[in-house]
Amino acid sequence: MAEAVMEGLLEYAELAADVMKDCVKKAGNTVKKEAQAGAPVRTGKYKKSWAVKWQRETSNTLEVVVHSRNRYQLTHLLEKGHAKRGGGRVKAVPHIAPAEEKGARELEEGIKRGLSK
Repeated sequence: MAEAVMEGLLEYAELAADVMKDCVKKAGNTVKKEAQAGAPVRTGKYKKSWAVKWQRETSNTLEVVVHSRNRYQLTHLLEKGHAKRGGGRVKAVPHIAPAEEKGARELEEGIKRGLSK
């Protein structure tokens, strides 16, 4: 009896890890797309620089990082606003925080949906 229960638990853990990994991949791509969609466009290089990078993957975890590949210096300045050289301030364009929130919601809902099947 104990072997059957243990086998069922191991099968569920494997299923849960697979569902979680799929949801993390989808949420990472969503965050990337949302950050690109909300990013300010001057030359378009900043908007195109967003990428998803797989940081680490084990048998039951997956870490992804959404980042600006070559324009990382601008992310904080554009998200929070900054002082101008001659005085005054540049208005903030929040595009990272809303994308992160949407990705977190999608991740949570996807895991709930996947595990309820």
